[in-house]
Amino acid sequence: MKPTLYICREMPEELIAPLRELYEVEMWQSTSEAVPRDVLLQKIATANALWTVISDQINEELLEAASHLKIIVNMAVGYNNIDVEAAKARGIIVTNTPDVLTETTADLAFALLMATARDLIEAENALREGRWTSWEPLGFTGVDIYGSTLGIIGMGRIGEAVMRRAKGFDMKVLYHNRSRKQETEEMYGCQYAELPELLAQSDFVLILVPYSEETKGLIGAKELAQMKETAILINVARGGIVDEEALFQALHTKKIHAAGLDVFETEPVPLDHPLLTLPNVTVLPHIGSATVQTRLAMMKLNVQALQAWAKGEEPNNRVT
Repeated sequence: MKPTLYICREMPEELIAPLRELYEVEMWQSTSEAVPRDVLLQKIATANALWTVISDQINEELLEAASHLKIIVNMAVGYNNIDVEAAKARGIIVTNTPDVLTETTADLAFALLMATARDLIEAENALREGRWTSWEPLGFTGVDIYGSTLGIIGMGRIGEAVMRRAKGFDMKVLYHNRSRKQETEEMYGCQYAELPELLAQSDFVLILVPYSEETKGLIGAKELAQMKETAILINVARGGIVDEEALFQALHTKKIHAAGLDVFETEPVPLDHPLLTLPNVTVLPHIGSATVQTRLAMMKLNVQALQAWAKGEEPNNRVT
C-alpha cells in the first residue's frame, strides 16, 4: 500500500506525476489561497508525508494530530513556519530547499535596495496618476547608491551574493555575522563590524539573518536610533526580525530615511498595517525567490526528497 502525501498548494502536474507512482497524492486545489486550518488538521491526521510552503504554520497542535506523519518537505530555505523541535521529538523528518535561490534572492535584495533608494514606486505612481506635470529641479529625487556604504547583517550565501553585486557599484561593504569570515574579507575586501558600528556607519542596512529566537526583534528602537538619519533599512529575510512598531516610529519621525520590506511579521500583511500608510516605505509580497526558474528548482528539490523517502533512501537537505 502506498503512503499518503498531502500537498498544501496546487503544484504543476508535470512535477507531481512522478510522485503519483510512489504515493497516494492529495492536493489543495489553489495556488494562492492557504489550506484552511480545519482542512489541514483533517488531512495531516492520515498523511505520511506533507509538502508545505512558507505560509503553512505547522505547530504543536498540528503535529499532535499527525500520528502517521513521517516527513515534511518545506518549499523554502527558512523553516520557522515549522516547529522543528516538536517534529524532531516525534521522529518526523523536515527538509528545505537551500542553495537554488541564492542568486535570485540576492537580485531581489539589490533591486529592492535600488527601488527604495530612488523611490521608484512613488515615481511610477505619480506618472500613472497624472501627477507628473513638469520637470522639477528636486522632483522625484532619491539618494545615491554608487560609492555608499552597505551594511549586511548575516553573511551567508545570499549575503555574499549581494556583496558581489555591491562591489559593482563601488560600495564599501561592512558585515555582521555570528562568526567572522576572514577568507571572505580577503577575497572581497569587506570589513567585519560589531552591530552598533555597522548601524552607525552604513547608508544601507540589509537584513539577511535567518529567523530564530536569537534574531527575533534584533532590530528594535535602540538599533534604529543608532542608524544615520539618511540611512535606509532593507529586509528580505523574515518578518519578526525587525520590530515593526519601532520601525514605524523611526520612519514616521524621520529618524531614518526609508525602508524596503519584502517580509512582514504577519503575512499576507493586513492592508491597515501602519507601515503601509507611510510614503517612505517600499513594500513587496515576499517575492525573494520569485522567478520561474528558481521556484521550479525549489519544487524539484522537494520532489527529490519525497522520492528518496518513499524508496527508503536518505532525503536531501534534511534539517532534522
